[in-house]
Amino acid sequence: MFGTTWRMPAEWEPHTRTWMAFPVADYILGDTAESAHEARSAWASVANAIVEFEPVCMLVAESELEFARDYLDSRVELIVAELDDSWMRDIGPSFVIGTSDAELGQLGGVDWFFNGWGNQNWTEWAKDAKVAKTINKLSNATRLESPLINEGGAIHVNGTGTVLLTKTVQLGEGRNNMWSQREVEDEIHRKLGTTKAVWFERGLWRDYQEFGTRGHVDMLAVFCDENRILYHDQTNPEHPDFAVSQELKATILAAGFEAVPLTAPATIKDAGGWVDYNYVNHYLCNGAVILCGFDDPNDQLAVTTLQQIYPDRQVVLLDARPIFERGGGIHCITQQEPA
Repeated sequence: MFGTTWRMPAEWEPHTRTWMAFPVADYILGDTAESAHEARSAWASVANAIVEFEPVCMLVAESELEFARDYLDSRVELIVAELDDSWMRDIGPSFVIGTSDAELGQLGGVDWFFNGWGNQNWTEWAKDAKVAKTINKLSNATRLESPLINEGGAIHVNGTGTVLLTKTVQLGEGRNNMWSQREVEDEIHRKLGTTKAVWFERGLWRDYQEFGTRGHVDMLAVFCDENRILYHDQTNPEHPDFAVSQELKATILAAGFEAVPLTAPATIKDAGGWVDYNYVNHYLCNGAVILCGFDDPNDQLAVTTLQQIYPDRQVVLLDARPIFERGGGIHCITQQEPA
């Protein structure tokens, strides 16, 4: 097909550090002191958990610097930067490692074209569009600019050639609807060193509502090793994501991978309607799994499942409801820099 000189490592491979961004957007902080405290506490809880296992670098808007110092462990490195939002998975670079003789072992960072999750009317993204370039410079990574409109939460790799994608994201309105599926695949393969794409038809119901991404794959399914894919298993037939879960399993099996269910939380609704609560949106750091919790009867089942899958890692359960209420999860606010 074509040659590539870069490879995106799997998330379970060793990290140098984790990158995050402290809350700054009005819709995340809310219009009360209580809401702002909740948001800052939620983001900080993730950073403070990860820094027990690996270094954390936190981008912080100057207006939030004092708050960041108050909420964050002193080991978290603070870097003042201009930000519109705080979903580092999407605004930061997708890190890759050089594989050719010329770039062997070098760090690269794919700078996708970011346009606020398909140029949605609630987004501001002029500052966020520059974040990947900033982080590439800070981490001494080679910047790999891409014309593809894409986000880090919209891809997941097994490190050995396969990438997971969603049709309503990469091929959807407001992103790359003028590209063919083959053109999208070719650009992703060039940048990530992959050769096979597994396409899911759609995302979770909540992800198409306000503040949704229109189907990010890191809410649906993630690799846990080269051959197994964990998928969101909504077992309640009343929930619209029940049908989505059946499609996920069928697609995974048809692609030749083992489908491992992560049973959805028992909670199916909140004040905004059907929830997208899921345990798929966890983050792997060195020696740990940082897992979304929902004060739900199925939280412990998820802990047990992931402990069995990752016996050498500590599973850290954190209340992720404040993050989900604002449009994402723990995976969405983190970005790994591979060693």
